[in-house]
Amino acid sequence: MSKLWGGRFTKTAEEWVDAFGASIGFDQKLVKEDITGSLAHVTMLGKCGILPNDEVAQIKEGLKTLQKKAESGELEFSVQNEDIHLNLEKLLIDEIGPVGGKLHTGRSRNDQVATDMHLYLRNETKEIMEAVKSLQTALVNQAKQHVETLIPGYTHLQRAQPVSFAHHLMAYFWMLERDYGRYEDSLKRVNISPLGAGALAGTTFAIDREYSAELLGFEGIYENSLDAVSDRDFILEFLSSSATLMMHLSRLCEELILWSTQEFQFIEMDDSFATGSSIMPQKKNPDMAELIRGKTGRVYGSLFSLLTVLKGLPLAYNKDMQEDKEGMFDAVDTVKGSLNIFAGMIETMTVNSDTMEKAVHQDFSNATELADYLATKGLPFRQAHEVVGKLVLVAIEKGVYLLDLTLEEYKNASELFEEDIFDVLQPKTVVARRNSAGGTGFEQVKLALKKADHLLHVKEESHVPS
Repeated sequence: MSKLWGGRFTKTAEEWVDAFGASIGFDQKLVKEDITGSLAHVTMLGKCGILPNDEVAQIKEGLKTLQKKAESGELEFSVQNEDIHLNLEKLLIDEIGPVGGKLHTGRSRNDQVATDMHLYLRNETKEIMEAVKSLQTALVNQAKQHVETLIPGYTHLQRAQPVSFAHHLMAYFWMLERDYGRYEDSLKRVNISPLGAGALAGTTFAIDREYSAELLGFEGIYENSLDAVSDRDFILEFLSSSATLMMHLSRLCEELILWSTQEFQFIEMDDSFATGSSIMPQKKNPDMAELIRGKTGRVYGSLFSLLTVLKGLPLAYNKDMQEDKEGMFDAVDTVKGSLNIFAGMIETMTVNSDTMEKAVHQDFSNATELADYLATKGLPFRQAHEVVGKLVLVAIEKGVYLLDLTLEEYKNASELFEEDIFDVLQPKTVVARRNSAGGTGFEQVKLALKKADHLLHVKEESHVPS
């Protein structure tokens, strides 16, 4: 089979060489975007008088036929035609005859593939933002049920201070809010058009790049043709945002996994998101959370892979850049799948409030409250810290907790202690009093939930369909 670019070649590559160089095995995923870009390009060629109207109409009709066949899964692609662009061009020529070869007037595969990926990432980024919003909604809905449910807060994975479980969940809401913002901001770099940049230097045809960009819904064009065909920053930015998002999901996965153990028993995963053991009948494994935690590495890998591909490339396009797509496709699928699974896990998990409540009464996480108590009575905090440390040691040696000590024992440590110390040390009091902005105090948590509701509402109102 002769190549569409093969005029100056006297030999053909062996079949296995063709297979190695071909990208059609994965870039056929861009079929919709490639046809969309071609329709805009040929419309522009007609507007500019570069192709006559009858030929433009013929090419458009052929492209729309291919579009329908693509949607119904009827198109057959060939490795010999290398990529989605040459495959579709060959199929178009087969469909409407030699006039199909005029579609490529004034463009190159270099600006064509870049356009396809801009269109693809624009649509996928918006879908991912919707999925982020769905997970945020699930977190808010769970949090609303557990404003006054207490859970031990940890630093260094050691009991630190009791917090509202809603407050803990909402920490992830705000992480996701930053993730959403990163994706939203990245659309500024995604939504620009490289179409018409040619292979690297533009074209001699009097094209209208702004018009084709407008047809495709882009906000502008690349100002430099070399940059237009060689830029993959927009993919790197997407992968970077996705790696950060997956890191956040992985952290919450780790907590869900810990909380669902026999040792913690803070939550139970719904059966829909757990699996059993082939040998141990009693097991209920949080496999979906573990899998998302593991899949985080795939997205990291895609980011580092593309950074490595690009780091030594001279301008403009190089065949190395064919390696930009598989990692991008995989990251999109991984992120979307993880977010959709996660929303379900959060919505359906059972929270064992009683177990959490018991936990905050069986530790020393209220110790900071003693130091603050003494500090408010004038004792320098560093001295208060030492007094409380000694009280904790007394309790440990007796095998009890701070609420179990007597007032006399408190007085022995400092005359500043009064009977009210036992109210101050109650875990619910400890949490409720932390009403500084962004704190775990119940009023602050309720305020945070109102802010979250407002943000979700704004997103819903401003949503622009892909």
